[in-house]
Amino acid sequence: MVVNHIRIHVLHTGLVQVDRALPFHGQYRNPLAFTGLFRSAKNKIILPVSSYLIEHPRGLVLIDTGWNKTIRQSNWQELGTQTQINTGYLPAGWAVDERLANLGYRPEDLDYVLMSHLHCDHASGLQLIKNAPKIMVSASEWQIANRLPLVYLPKEWQGVKIQTYQYQHQGVGPFGEAWDVFDDGSLLQIATPGHASGMSTTLVRGRDGRYVLLAADVGYSQTSWEQMITPGICTSRKKAITSLGWLGAMAQDPACLKVLVNHDPQVPQQVIDLPA
Repeated sequence: MVVNHIRIHVLHTGLVQVDRALPFHGQYRNPLAFTGLFRSAKNKIILPVSSYLIEHPRGLVLIDTGWNKTIRQSNWQELGTQTQINTGYLPAGWAVDERLANLGYRPEDLDYVLMSHLHCDHASGLQLIKNAPKIMVSASEWQIANRLPLVYLPKEWQGVKIQTYQYQHQGVGPFGEAWDVFDDGSLLQIATPGHASGMSTTLVRGRDGRYVLLAADVGYSQTSWEQMITPGICTSRKKAITSLGWLGAMAQDPACLKVLVNHDPQVPQQVIDLPA
């Protein structure tokens, strides 16, 4: 693949129904409201589940994988007790391998699959792209994801060869830690913990210095960083606030073209081009 630009494809690789307190925890007094326990159906909302395909001169990169096709038959089979919090939907043609095929790619064509974190709505589709040559997640996320089976679902990456990367002190991000994928500043995995201990935000930078942030679940919409509302699920509320505050500041940077989070219903599928 030879390209003279960086192209980001925003792909919807599923839908998820959650309690509205999950994305906007601070708006509710009940600390368990995000679970949906004892709350009526009127509190449920449906959000997109996004993945991103980045066509880069240095390689083809996928960020996150959305839902596995088993969701089409049974949420319980795929998610077990996590169905209390998440109900997944996967329309025909939306699975990550189907989205790739529509763009003319196979999983084997991917140079990197970079996981923002390993919660089910991001990692469920790993089995669909397990033939990709390099599937990676931060070492801190990998460590905790295999120790907390009630929060994570390790079966989703069973038989998938996962490699890890270590953050280095780059002076970038809310904690100054990042991994420079191509060692040229054009693609960074920035440590943005809080919602998940090893969660990464992807920074994609063009030749002109302008950039796009793919911020996973640091927030759930623009409202999140404008009003500083953290998600219901956090391993560290303090770190979540720090990461969200950084995201809000970056959104005001003139060089920042877009901040995209995985579950924002206002973000349609689209293509974003940057000069390489």
